[in-house]
Amino acid sequence: MKMLSHFLQSFAIMVAVFVFPAKAVAQELICDVQLNTNNIATENDIFTELQEAVKNYMNDTKFSTAQIATNERINCRLNINIQEVTDGKIKCDIQVQSSRPVFNASYPTTLVNYHDTKVNFPFESGQRLNHVENDWDSDLTALLDYYAYLILAMDFDSFAPRGGQPFWDIVNNIVQMAQSRDADGWQTFGDTKNRAAVLAAFTQPSTAGLRDLTYTYHRKGLDEMTVSPDKGRANITQALDALDKVHKVSPMCVGLTMFEDAKFDEIVNIYTKSSDTERKTVYDLMSKLYPTETQKLEMLKNGTNKVN
Repeated sequence: MKMLSHFLQSFAIMVAVFVFPAKAVAQELICDVQLNTNNIATENDIFTELQEAVKNYMNDTKFSTAQIATNERINCRLNINIQEVTDGKIKCDIQVQSSRPVFNASYPTTLVNYHDTKVNFPFESGQRLNHVENDWDSDLTALLDYYAYLILAMDFDSFAPRGGQPFWDIVNNIVQMAQSRDADGWQTFGDTKNRAAVLAAFTQPSTAGLRDLTYTYHRKGLDEMTVSPDKGRANITQALDALDKVHKVSPMCVGLTMFEDAKFDEIVNIYTKSSDTERKTVYDLMSKLYPTETQKLEMLKNGTNKVN
């Protein structure tokens, strides 16, 4: 029932987010926030405040009017690695991860695995983080909103064809506001891996096939595999062609990197029980796209979870 409910929401949300006024709904995310200060010489109480503030913001904010039950909240994680603090401005990198359940299975599958390497924002003791729709509260809340809506967009895309469109629209608004303020990490040009590049990877017509891949891979692939493994795996095999199409038009597309980080280990596991022909098809594609992943490619080629 959880999967069916979430699947139907993906259609309804396109209307609900923008047509109906906000009402009392459950928060969408269950977010674990970890903060690493190993690169900082001395401990500072501000880090404890920051971790708590981010955790509360991500877990207590209602980001949309989507009707999400408590047991349907999306599991995600922010690993914040502090690099330095100068004049109240925190420089760090953040690993953003999210997952969703697989139908009739006891395990989750990773949806988002994105390493944001150019993060900096001011933060001071006692600072309140306020969620303000369609406006700019602070550099930090804009960043957290971006992550939240990226997670929601990917999650809803995985349950319905391009079902996350309302959230991608909000991500676009956040990026535009950030660019108007000339904030770091949001520029359209000069960086193929930053937050603007992620938006472009999933919304530009030439590479937006990644969103169709997200749906087919999860809803028609993984979810189907628990009922019919061969059929589900065949759907995944066919869907992976989208990666090659994206690579041909944009070989440096950050969406390809995000797929690798989220899915390569899972791909190896999926094809351990496939036919030699099917496994070779996937191996040929993955070796073309990710030639440096020699260990994983060897496991995929040999149909094993262990290096020979």
